[in-house]
Amino acid sequence: MIKLRLEPRYGTWAFFQLQNRNLVTTLYLPTPTMSDMIVWRPEDDPNIRPPLQEGKVNRPDILNMIETSIDGLSGELRMLSLDIHDHPELMFEEKYAHDAYTAFMEKHGFTVIKNHHLETAWVATYTHGRGGRVLGINSEMDALPGIGHACGHNLVGVSGVAVALAAKAAMERLNIDGKVVLLGTPAEEGGLGKVILYEKGAYDEMDVCLMSHPTPGPRHFISLTNCLACSFITVKYQGHTAHAGLSPWEGKNALDAAVLAYNNVSLLRQQIKPTHRVHGIFEGNNWAPNIIPDQATMKWIVRAPTTSEIEDTRRRVTACFEAAALASGCKVQITATPTINEVTQNKALGDELADVVLKRYGAIDYEWGIKNASTDFGNISYLMPGLHPGFSIPTIPNGGNHTLGFTEAARSQVSHDACLVVSKALAAVGMRVLTDEAFFQKVKDTFEEDKKLRV
Repeated sequence: MIKLRLEPRYGTWAFFQLQNRNLVTTLYLPTPTMSDMIVWRPEDDPNIRPPLQEGKVNRPDILNMIETSIDGLSGELRMLSLDIHDHPELMFEEKYAHDAYTAFMEKHGFTVIKNHHLETAWVATYTHGRGGRVLGINSEMDALPGIGHACGHNLVGVSGVAVALAAKAAMERLNIDGKVVLLGTPAEEGGLGKVILYEKGAYDEMDVCLMSHPTPGPRHFISLTNCLACSFITVKYQGHTAHAGLSPWEGKNALDAAVLAYNNVSLLRQQIKPTHRVHGIFEGNNWAPNIIPDQATMKWIVRAPTTSEIEDTRRRVTACFEAAALASGCKVQITATPTINEVTQNKALGDELADVVLKRYGAIDYEWGIKNASTDFGNISYLMPGLHPGFSIPTIPNGGNHTLGFTEAARSQVSHDACLVVSKALAAVGMRVLTDEAFFQKVKDTFEEDKKLRV
């Protein structure tokens, strides 16, 4: 009798064992590619983990302190996460989250400034000793209209808190000089909160800035993908009302203009690169079926892999809007926000994160994460060394970011545990910035090299 046993392995190979009585033959074959791997589902066993690499991490004493600190705070962090999740607030309206986070950070010994430059922004700082470098961290807060925390910002916010608290614990107990700055950033979902805060000086003293974000992906994977640059465009058509039955020829139909523009863009998508994205909606006020609409508003987003690549696609999309105005006889007003830059993951920071993750926690990938999304952290990564890893959480099929399925996923215990894992790794990276001068110089050099590569 021949028995076949398959032992899948994360990484490059799997082995097959053919057993015939006392003879065992092992065959090594390639595993599926990353894109073929199974996405982590809620019913999957979270205890099945990728094998860890051998070797020691930098300063294991610091990492042990980080792990002890975060594990000890897990219950409190879980309650904070669920509290934020249960009180979703839209951009620039994060008053409940503002108060919950600031109270939590004050309780844990941070100096807190409320309403920091913006009504719902805040900053919590901790300083040990004299001098030293400044570790910056972001906590996002806002939710989405109608679907709550469908991007998991409750986990993003709590991750920032965990990193800051772990860094404080390590600095206190191991007598490490430096400063931690945890910035509560509102309005990531279209409001450019981080860009506004940067312009107001909220990031001025940071030497690096770290944060993380939940996404679908294989079990226990942490992603170092970049994301797309994007531009928000508002289009307003102005026409003329008329009785839709009695004298429609007297009207200039702004809704027709919007529909034409939508169809124009739909046709344009056939001729743009598959790495680019164009998507939008249209809306109006006081519409009625027996009145020719005299106004319509459209909101669009154009995305591309890099900031330099956006311009051509945005120009062609703008021509679609203008053509619709010409065909319908309406006037058009087109307004574009400043471009949100793509995230530039600092390689030195990313390599250190990968080393910690691979030796202590899980696997690293460059295929999942937020690579086809966009975030205002991209602008921060253009302005200082930054790191924005994604971390996988269990999701249902078709239940990725910005769905009700992800809203539910963002409150599970397993997702919370995954959030704390990436927080430990990020805290370790941040502590190396504070303690290792040669490493920090490498981080700065990498940042300057990245700047030269931008066109």
